[in-house]
Amino acid sequence: MVEICQAKSKSDLLGILVLQRENLVQNISIQEKEEQGFVRVQHSLELLESLNSIEPHIIAKEGETIAAYFLAMTKKSRNDVPMLVPMFDQFDELVFKGKKVSEYNYMAVGQVCIGKNYRSQGLFGRCYEAYKEAFNDRYDFAITEISISNARSLKAHQKVGFEVIHTFKDEFETWAIVVWDWA
Repeated sequence: MVEICQAKSKSDLLGILVLQRENLVQNISIQEKEEQGFVRVQHSLELLESLNSIEPHIIAKEGETIAAYFLAMTKKSRNDVPMLVPMFDQFDELVFKGKKVSEYNYMAVGQVCIGKNYRSQGLFGRCYEAYKEAFNDRYDFAITEISISNARSLKAHQKVGFEVIHTFKDEFETWAIVVWDWA
């Protein structure tokens, strides 16, 4: 039985790191990347602890195994992951519903990953519902960016209710910035 909850222990965070390592773009085949999706940013235990102390990550567990994770980031942690600073800078320049994104109180989805043995079982949607339930009373919406080459992730996010509000190209690839409006 898979339980969806907030990350509470060092063991939970270490489990996130195990699942993350298994799905990093540099650790999977090109075929798996194209068919199953991937994660790009590698976190440290200290960083996960710091982020989790601001707002807890949402995880799915089967026993002690982390089946999925949905990282929680806020404006407070915008400078904690150097690779993600440009994402927050992009957010600052965008307008959503007539206001700059920076004027809203939003949750930035730091990274999402479903373990290989748990895919296509509805866990993605269930975890995002828990994410919304945990944060929608304090935040206006969830926002993140997704590589267009990560087609599975983009499609799954849109199925949950995220909408593309902006696309841009950096020196390596094209990105979609997506928002899940909780209003």
